[in-house]
Amino acid sequence: MSFMKKNILKLSLAYFASAFVLVSTAAASEKTLVLGGKNGWNDFLVKKGITTGQGRFGFDAVQLSSQTQTSDKDTELLLLFENGKVSDFDGKGNYRIIENNLLPVKDAAKGTGAALSRGEKKGLVLKKDKSPLSGSYVPGNSFSVEFWISPSLAENGEKIYSWQTSINYSKYTDFQTVSAVFLNNRIEWRFLNVFPGLSEREVVLKGSTPVIPQKWSRHTVSFDEETGCLEYLVDGKTEDIKFITSTRHESGTVCTPVIGKNSTIEICHSFTGKIDSVCIKNAAYKGDENILVNGNEAFKAEGGRFETRPILVSRASSFDSLEGIVSVPAQTELKFFVRAGDNCYGWTENYPEWKEISLDEKIEGVSGQYFQIASELLPDGNCQQTPKITELTVKYTEPETPLPPFFVKAVPGDGEVTLSWRFSIDDNAGGYYVYYGSKPGEYLGRAAIEGVSPVNAGNSTSITLTGLNNGTIYYFAVSTYSKLDENINGELSNEVFARPSKRLAKK
Repeated sequence: MSFMKKNILKLSLAYFASAFVLVSTAAASEKTLVLGGKNGWNDFLVKKGITTGQGRFGFDAVQLSSQTQTSDKDTELLLLFENGKVSDFDGKGNYRIIENNLLPVKDAAKGTGAALSRGEKKGLVLKKDKSPLSGSYVPGNSFSVEFWISPSLAENGEKIYSWQTSINYSKYTDFQTVSAVFLNNRIEWRFLNVFPGLSEREVVLKGSTPVIPQKWSRHTVSFDEETGCLEYLVDGKTEDIKFITSTRHESGTVCTPVIGKNSTIEICHSFTGKIDSVCIKNAAYKGDENILVNGNEAFKAEGGRFETRPILVSRASSFDSLEGIVSVPAQTELKFFVRAGDNCYGWTENYPEWKEISLDEKIEGVSGQYFQIASELLPDGNCQQTPKITELTVKYTEPETPLPPFFVKAVPGDGEVTLSWRFSIDDNAGGYYVYYGSKPGEYLGRAAIEGVSPVNAGNSTSITLTGLNNGTIYYFAVSTYSKLDENINGELSNEVFARPSKRLAKK
């Protein structure tokens, strides 16, 4: 062999080797898939006890949902501030909103929305022709008023709640008010001319627990017509109590309230801060029978769970790790689970089996064409804090597709074509598919007795396709499939062609 020929051969081999390295590098298929973040969270298969809220970097985050308060047969008024608007959920529609200067906010005590008062105007003004203690005079009603507040400063004189009406007697008119006002960082309730059977015109209940700015607290005032007990509670705990009876004790005759009609309610008249879940009932406070909905627990102790829809990747892909942008306050917890398979249509709640994993750790033994991710969110011991998931990143590896065979050759015959090729140099090669058709690049052939395109030629280097039409030109290409799975199929070889002919019949 001449010197020039040797150099040409060396250059050719070097080029071929470098081309193979480049192809192999390109075939290396470590991939990522992002859930949440800028893509948002909107495609769950299972969604129980969760919602979306404010996450990191301004994106939505998955978090536990906080249930809003619910109405019942005794509910006279239930103001909620969901979806950026004021809604009366008492179901009776007797209250009319006269004026509303409250602003919607997302930081809520219950649910996903609350209202912000800047203390500059009257806040929220409602009008009702009949009140919870209503009529020209209707004696003998129990009642309760409740709201959640998160004050900015809790300054003296700030008025959170004001109920006003008048009652006409035969010779005079009494103006009646019920108000809740800040005094020394505590709330003071005043009832003026509400209990005419008492010698005192005004009854005052004073809080003993300071209200902390920027923190949600629940305030309830309640009157029980059976016992005469007038009680003020903060977060379900008694602050002050008085018996509206002839003896001022539990044993006396109850002095029932007598209330006029055409009442007006002003909420946050001169209050700066947030308010949520304003409720008036024609019943006394009975304790936290449903602590989750009506009490101070923001979240269910059992937490919540979501499952993504099965995520289509490539055949036999391996789930390598799960990374996340999360927030996990003290005592809260996030649990993550993954599973995979080649066909998701037969999946059940527990099949394939879920595998619990940790974020940022290597995952072993989870592979398939479909991935699915689940997470459980658990609150803290007081059910006040929720973990949050802003973004999850799936890291996975697609199996390398084997290189196609080189030097494919097509030899025509009588109604047949024999294809031959050299073995693929790829170590992952497990066999070969032969594609055929009557148009270049379109391998839609169905005529061959060996089967429709593509035909599985097994781990061989030749195949004869018979039953072809003489005179028709056919185009062929060969691909290599993986020894791991016949469905992991590589790129096609260079195209070859041949035209079967009767004259090529074997003699």
